Amino acid sequence: MKVCDIVHLLDATFLAGEDLGENEVQSACGADLMSDVLAFVKNKTIMLTGLTNLQVVRTAEMLDVACIVFVRGKKPSDDIIELANKHGIPILSTAHTLYTACGILYANGISGS
Repeated sequence: MKVCDIVHLLDATFLAGEDLGENEVQSACGADLMSDVLAFVKNKTIMLTGLTNLQVVRTAEMLDVACIVFVRGKKPSDDIIELANKHGIPILSTAHTLYTACGILYANGISGS
């Protein structure tokens, strides 16, 4: 599945990296603890979180995450968006809760990390 497909499924909007909508996604991880993300995420994973700080992008960069989705309509600060753009990481925002967003992805064929 591609990031642009995720946008459609989650009724999400691009906050960064709209030109990277063709990036492939193979699995998903929903977490607010970056230590959990570090323990379980593989390449080409979409990371869903309600945490909006720089550590989210830094963690995503280390793990070659395909996309970050902020849930519950959260919007990160400009410095987070700037860092994501610098490292070529798309950022999305959806109004769905973490639980619902993960369920939608799972129901549409995206497995857990």
